[in-house]
Amino acid sequence: MAGEVRSVTILGSTGSVGCNTVDLVEREPEKFRVEALVANRNVAKLAEQARALKAKLAVVSDESAYQDLKEALAGTGIEAAAGQQAVIDAAARPADWVMASIVGAAGLQPTLAAVKRGATIGLANKETLVCAGSLVMKAVEDHGATLVPVDSEHSAIYQVFDFEQKDQIDKIILTASGGPFRTKTTEQMRSMTPEQAVAHPNWSMGAKISVDSATMMNKGLELIEAYHLFGLPESQIDILVHPQSVIHSLVAYHDGSVLAQLGTPDMRTPIAYALAYPERMTTPGKRLNLSEISQLTFEAPDPVRFPALRITRDALKAGGGAPTILNAANEVAVQSFLSRAIGFLDIARVVEETVSALNDTAIGTLEDILALDAQARRMAGELVRKVMAAQ
Repeated sequence: MAGEVRSVTILGSTGSVGCNTVDLVEREPEKFRVEALVANRNVAKLAEQARALKAKLAVVSDESAYQDLKEALAGTGIEAAAGQQAVIDAAARPADWVMASIVGAAGLQPTLAAVKRGATIGLANKETLVCAGSLVMKAVEDHGATLVPVDSEHSAIYQVFDFEQKDQIDKIILTASGGPFRTKTTEQMRSMTPEQAVAHPNWSMGAKISVDSATMMNKGLELIEAYHLFGLPESQIDILVHPQSVIHSLVAYHDGSVLAQLGTPDMRTPIAYALAYPERMTTPGKRLNLSEISQLTFEAPDPVRFPALRITRDALKAGGGAPTILNAANEVAVQSFLSRAIGFLDIARVVEETVSALNDTAIGTLEDILALDAQARRMAGELVRKVMAAQ
């Protein structure tokens, strides 16, 4: 990358990860040229970003927002587009590097479009690998694409994982903050509100991933993502609660060595690693001072209070379409919780019942995955309505 200008597309530019990516690009404008920015419906923020970065194209997935976007970009020369196909087309445009940070299964097809042209992809959308891991990883191999994980945990592992001597690895250990309810009892969690669930103690994240952190579903999804990224069996992937979020994950080798990546909890660090890969770039984040922190603590996760950990392991072991079903049901359940239709504890219950009802389904193609995703969403929606009726 030294001396070269890297062309960049940011899928999900107005979300938390997207905004942090924009921040890094703005700090070193001489190193980056922005091909496209994609958002859901936040026209004002998207137009502001597109103007500041001189993007060639700005896209909203919500077609009803097209006219507003077009007007916001009038006179700039920046092309405007809208709709799901426009999002996929944006990902297929010729950018060297693509940030895949569209939340949920909606990010699958755009990410695949970038993979199929052999781009380097900063993968922040874990749901892509959860619901279609085998298909995506095969496409990566077939088309010579490069996936650089952006989740802090997978980025940490990626930086200390010896891919050439994978047989020398004993296990990988994903760390978890434990979320805002780490010390709460099941009874206390029963009455937790969306506002309490999104108040993460360490990280600044979007609403969906914050709720996933509170249920620890996020860590389960990361387990499935790690399974596909690093090619280790489920039995060699551990989860460890580390409330300070300083050690972002670890790799244990057969010789007894345990390698870890440490840093302050700032998403710009793993984003920068992916953005500049295979080199590194400067970030504005606070530097780690271990003497200031003085103490790091660890504890085993509690699968009784946080059943999402068990549910995700079971889905991964079941294989087939189970992870696809799990992901779809979780998205429906989390959104239902955020809209106050169901309670916090109902999230895991809806997910588990949906997976149980549909878990014998096999998948082979993208069409299979999309059909199963839609079926699981319908089933989860029915279960949500039953929960609401029982309240």
